[in-house]
Amino acid sequence: MDADRAGRRRCLLAGAVFAVCMAGTTLPTPLYGLYQEKFGFSELTVTVVYAVYAFGVIGVLLLAGNASDSVGRRPVLLCGLGFAAASAVCFLSATALGWLYAGRLLSGLSAGLFTGAATAYVMELAPRGDASRATFVATAANMGGLGCGPLLAGVLAQYADWPLYLPFAVHLALVACSVCVVLWLPETVRERQPLSAVRPRKPGLPPPVRAVFGPAAAASFVGFALFGVFTSVSPSFLAQSLDVHNRAVSGLVVALAFFASTAGQLAVGRVGVGRSLPLGCAALLAGLGLLAGALRWDLLPLVVLSAVVGGAGQGLAFRGSVAAVAQAAPADRRAAVVSALFVVAYAGISVPVIGVGLLVGPVGLEGAGLVFIACMALVVSAAGVYLLRRRPVPAERGGAG
Repeated sequence: MDADRAGRRRCLLAGAVFAVCMAGTTLPTPLYGLYQEKFGFSELTVTVVYAVYAFGVIGVLLLAGNASDSVGRRPVLLCGLGFAAASAVCFLSATALGWLYAGRLLSGLSAGLFTGAATAYVMELAPRGDASRATFVATAANMGGLGCGPLLAGVLAQYADWPLYLPFAVHLALVACSVCVVLWLPETVRERQPLSAVRPRKPGLPPPVRAVFGPAAAASFVGFALFGVFTSVSPSFLAQSLDVHNRAVSGLVVALAFFASTAGQLAVGRVGVGRSLPLGCAALLAGLGLLAGALRWDLLPLVVLSAVVGGAGQGLAFRGSVAAVAQAAPADRRAAVVSALFVVAYAGISVPVIGVGLLVGPVGLEGAGLVFIACMALVVSAAGVYLLRRRPVPAERGGAG
């Protein structure tokens, strides 16, 4: 019993470190308006600054996504925390736009290292028979951490002094504490190899995966694109169209989407993979519709509802997608297939978001948002129809995966 209690404590501590790292990636969300005032850049620049993060994540996933399997979990997590600290220092030192680009890129490198390594670490530190609880901790730490970032920054920026400095100073302190925790926790990889053993992981699609990969990738792309728009331009929409200038409220709206995603991911275990994908597509479509209504009629309640419904849909669709492609892939190609899915998902954070930024100039924020919603609705509808007609993931094979 004492050993189990110690294992649960280590699992929770690793989850807390995971949450601290992920919170840093969304910390600037409610602060972009202040940076616009300080440096005088456009809405397009906001979306590009935000999207740089995704390029960092994709680069790490492709080049070193399996590093922790070779060199160990702790060295990779410490490296990720180092990138997180460097990102915070960039934002603290920001005197020009280039600092923001550097900070976002470093944040993406940090998240790319943490996504796989921290999830595996949390699972491995848990006692035997506690897989379900460890899955909950990893899921809550990942998406919950992403939600805590804008909430923390929004509250500090609204109700404390030095809004462009205090959030990153607090995060830097949390990162320092996290380093101490990782140094105290045990290593779980028994047979470690030198860094030279790490090789780039090439995404691949074996024939058995192709039937399910298309709709799974489409749903993941739309879900991440919705998050990308929420975390990059929703604070501007709240301020310009709804006259909501309270940064704590802006941070809370974005946080709700991530918290709802956590709930959606946890629901997959009950719903099953075969049902979670089409249900996730339906919820994403509903979330997009609510967001269109919010843009058209300038209603804050619809923004909140779109965050909750769309976030839950993203959680259902994404975890269902990962489980579906993983169970369809041959065991020796599973990591490559899941990597390919993550690359498509993180492309959703960058490409559509930059597209919205390009459209803001000629058609305005509302018009750009409606064009984005129409395009994403078309993609997710096609994926949902395909899933319902072809049923590439049978219901009897459902489960959390």
